Amino acid sequence: MIFGFAISYICSVIEFPYDILLLVAAGLFAGFINTMAGGGSLLTLPLLIFLGLPSATANGTNRIAILVATASATLGFRSKKINPFPLSLYLGFTALLGALIGARIAIDIDGVVFNKILAVIMILVVLLMVLKPKYTTDQLVPKTTGKTLIWSMVAFFFIGIYGGFINAGIGFIMMLFLNYVNRMDLVRVNATKVSIALIYTTAALATFALSGNIEWKYGIALATGNAAGAYFASRYSVKKGEGVIKTVMITMVVAMAVKLWFF
Repeated sequence: MIFGFAISYICSVIEFPYDILLLVAAGLFAGFINTMAGGGSLLTLPLLIFLGLPSATANGTNRIAILVATASATLGFRSKKINPFPLSLYLGFTALLGALIGARIAIDIDGVVFNKILAVIMILVVLLMVLKPKYTTDQLVPKTTGKTLIWSMVAFFFIGIYGGFINAGIGFIMMLFLNYVNRMDLVRVNATKVSIALIYTTAALATFALSGNIEWKYGIALATGNAAGAYFASRYSVKKGEGVIKTVMITMVVAMAVKLWFF
């Protein structure tokens, strides 16, 4: 009885970090689905807002996990001798310039307006996931120089603005562009995508950090789970489970979007 009273007293005094455990779990799931399907930020960004962070701070905090994941993925591709340079540097540089603008807009915009924009984007990305446009895989001849490179750099400047502003679902946009316009196979598309994301995320994270819009404790917790989820998914990718994962994710994203818009 005395022991039970002591435990109850300790639990009442010590605040259990449920929020940290929730973020690690969410990061784990997000890292897993990012590897298997994509769109992890559609879950983690609204979750940070629901935990009480202002929209700009939630947006900045989410970038820590993105930075860790893209850095890990970039190193993984390099270890397998898949080198997307110099194209990723060209496109990454213009995306970085755009991300500086996008991050600044995200910091200055009204929180309620940001939440409604996020809700709309979440629904649009879910529709993209459901429709799932097919990537081109046959007889691809890469177009990474000349006029195509110039137009790609211009396009990635605007993609970078979106990435700096909100980032959610940007992986689908980059993959479609690199595949259809630059005519790259999906392995090089993925390697190029994560390298570009690493470059512009560094600039976006710095912008949010300099403005004081990062909750480091939450960001590190999210990044820890994200890295673990990506690691397990890459080693134990189970294709049969992708449909279930997407169903769960779509249900959660729609519910979060409704809450962001109406509540």
